[in-house]
Amino acid sequence: MGKQEDFVLRALEERDVRFVRLWFTDVLGFLKSVAVAPAELEGAFDEGIGFDGSAIEGFARVYEADMLAKPDPSTFQILPWRSGDGPSTARMFCDIVMPDGSPSYADPRHVLKRTLSSAAEQGFTFYTHPEIEFYLFKDNPIPGGEPVPVDRSGYFDHTAQSQGADFRREAITMLESMGISVEFSHHEGGPGQQEIDLRYADALSTADNIMTFRTVIREVALGQGIWASFMPKPFTSQPGSGMHTHVSLFEGDRNAFFEAGAEYQLSRTGRQFIAGILRHASEIAVVTNQWVNSYKRLLGGGEAPSYICWGHNNRSAMVRVPMYKPQKGVSTRVELRTIDSACNPYLAYAVVLAAGMKGIAEDYELPHEAEDDVWTLTERERKSLGIAPLPSSLSEAISVAEDSELLAETLGEHVFDFFLRNKRAEWQDYRTQVSAFERDRMLPVL
Repeated sequence: MGKQEDFVLRALEERDVRFVRLWFTDVLGFLKSVAVAPAELEGAFDEGIGFDGSAIEGFARVYEADMLAKPDPSTFQILPWRSGDGPSTARMFCDIVMPDGSPSYADPRHVLKRTLSSAAEQGFTFYTHPEIEFYLFKDNPIPGGEPVPVDRSGYFDHTAQSQGADFRREAITMLESMGISVEFSHHEGGPGQQEIDLRYADALSTADNIMTFRTVIREVALGQGIWASFMPKPFTSQPGSGMHTHVSLFEGDRNAFFEAGAEYQLSRTGRQFIAGILRHASEIAVVTNQWVNSYKRLLGGGEAPSYICWGHNNRSAMVRVPMYKPQKGVSTRVELRTIDSACNPYLAYAVVLAAGMKGIAEDYELPHEAEDDVWTLTERERKSLGIAPLPSSLSEAISVAEDSELLAETLGEHVFDFFLRNKRAEWQDYRTQVSAFERDRMLPVL
């Protein structure tokens, strides 16, 4: 056993931990949890905890069901909402392995680790910084009912005795106590909509942090008698919830996206990375925007991107190169604005990295930047500028994804196949639903 495992076993005694929750994520990005007693942990580090993989979405077929969850000791944290005056509960993320010890082909965390290893072989570390948006509602939304936001405030509003401000303060305190650094928080543009930005970290830590973040946000909301949702577009006429992510590649301590004197201080590597994301944007959309509702956000205007283009400080562009800070070459980065808050972060970061690395490997040429608000251009103007639309529905995204070598290679055959099968079923269910829009418009007149 290594030092980290020893540290965890000591911490269990010192902190009076009675339960350890082992966390992992299914292919769709839903958190799974199994609780073990501290006495079982030494064995779990060595051999893993067995479970039936066929019961987890996308993990295994019935005849290959046995799998093992192996805890990653570097992710050990006490759960603050489970730790009052009595005994504590802790959590660790797990890697999923087969009985022979090989990594499970269905583990999203492994998909990201595999993609990060491939980048590391070329000398790169991938860093990400997500800006996570979500809505707070007064109650658990009931099927068919319109959810009621906790406030009517807007972007950056400071409201006296605001429930959103109290909520953010408690949530951030809890996140910080779990070692998750928060950079900014504020009220977003929609009523009851909040944004909390996590500090830059390597992509695997960030993906783990996002899974923890979503759990913490829901726990704090329930504790205050309200409801949190990461649904991409809960209201027709209000902004959707995105997860704009700033990304950069480092070679050791050097930011590979920075080049002094270059346009926007953006290096050739940075330009190729953006070109890769743009060229493969439609293929990876099914992962970065994986729900039927995701495309309501992308088509809904506001600051959500609908077109494949990049720009400098252009918030209508899909990829933005933020303003350069003098003497801060280390901060040169690229902001991807398509990803929504309800994605599977392991798979989303894996496909974004794979697309960017493909741009570097094959020396893609970066197209001209979009200088105008892309929304205000006519269809003909966009066409003449070579600006193509993103998929406009989950169905369109699936069609493009089915032929994508990049996606199949990055996700692996099993995840690729299950993920697309699940998305086709979701689209089919959606297509057959009769909506309130149809009833409101047609029942009175037809």
